[in-house]
Amino acid sequence: MIHLYDTARRAVVPFEPGELVTLYSCGITPYDSAHLGHAQVYLTFDILQRRLRDLGHETRCVRNITDVDDDILRKARELGVHYLDLAAEEITRFDRDMESLGLIPSWSEPRATSAIAEILTLIGAVLDSSHAYQAGGAVYFDVTTFPRFGEISHFDHATMLAMAAENGGNPDDPNKRHPLDFVLWQPSLADEPAWESRWGPGRPGWHIECSALVLRELGETIDVHGGGRDLVFPHHECETAQSEAATGAPFVRQWLHVGLVGLDGNKMSKSLGNLVFVGDLLKEWEPAVIRLALLSHHYRPDWQWSRDDLVLAAARLEAWRAIGGMPPSGDPTDPGDTLGSDEDGLWRVRAALDDDLDTPTALAALDDEASLGRPVVQGAALLGVTL
Repeated sequence: MIHLYDTARRAVVPFEPGELVTLYSCGITPYDSAHLGHAQVYLTFDILQRRLRDLGHETRCVRNITDVDDDILRKARELGVHYLDLAAEEITRFDRDMESLGLIPSWSEPRATSAIAEILTLIGAVLDSSHAYQAGGAVYFDVTTFPRFGEISHFDHATMLAMAAENGGNPDDPNKRHPLDFVLWQPSLADEPAWESRWGPGRPGWHIECSALVLRELGETIDVHGGGRDLVFPHHECETAQSEAATGAPFVRQWLHVGLVGLDGNKMSKSLGNLVFVGDLLKEWEPAVIRLALLSHHYRPDWQWSRDDLVLAAARLEAWRAIGGMPPSGDPTDPGDTLGSDEDGLWRVRAALDDDLDTPTALAALDDEASLGRPVVQGAALLGVTL
């Protein structure tokens, strides 16, 4: 049985899905290239899917594309290009980078702009349930009507206010009844895209896009939802509130959040400009090396990127390949009974992954096997590394 850390329960708990496992990973806002923080998130979901499939489950993982929001519209305005042209260029680059890293293709990769009809219907349902209100040409979710607001992040009121302000939540908006209320629908600026609605022309808020896509692609209740740790609040907290307000059903069974990758003591972020891009690394390093460098860190804690990660990963890959499918004697003409020892490494990898996706322990297990002259082909394959 797999055990995973659940953010809402703040504990490692048994994960017991059915034959079909539904997963949703918050995707990119396509206004810049994919960096290592993105890669770490999507690689985590990739490893989870590989182990689930290894156990005989079918997986459906949806990774959305936020192709309309404040960030992409601002960047398109700066560049003097259409926001969808900018999105198309960056999506192509992102997909190429993720394919190079050997990620299982998403079951679906829907754009927010593909779901305007579903977004409008969902907002209507939230309004009809008396969890939202109209003011100043916008529609807001009323957090006071949802007593469980805050139960995923477990942040106190002051922390939520600070994080809402930091992430564009605008707690000082005079149209809000409560500073933590959040936008479902907003009027567009003169140079922004707008869609007609019964509340006037405008565009969706950030959080409602993911709720609509989850409901459309996977249903009311899904097995796993997650992304980077920085999405716990406000994004995932708000997603849950509006989704459950509309459907009355539990939104997510298991919350999986990935630690943030830093550089020189700071979180990698587009706003700080301290990014290490996957595409740049691929010009110099083999994809398997980059993959192993990321897997050498457990998905949950924050960590600092160093070029040394790549050097160590390259050495590890070379050591594994040096063993290959050879028996411990090193004699390719010796048939022996030793090739079956690959199973030992495979089972040790499985055990590590079942313990909250402990990839560092899985890599160390294969290092041990290789040091004894045993091939590690099957264990490496489960980690998505072809030798």
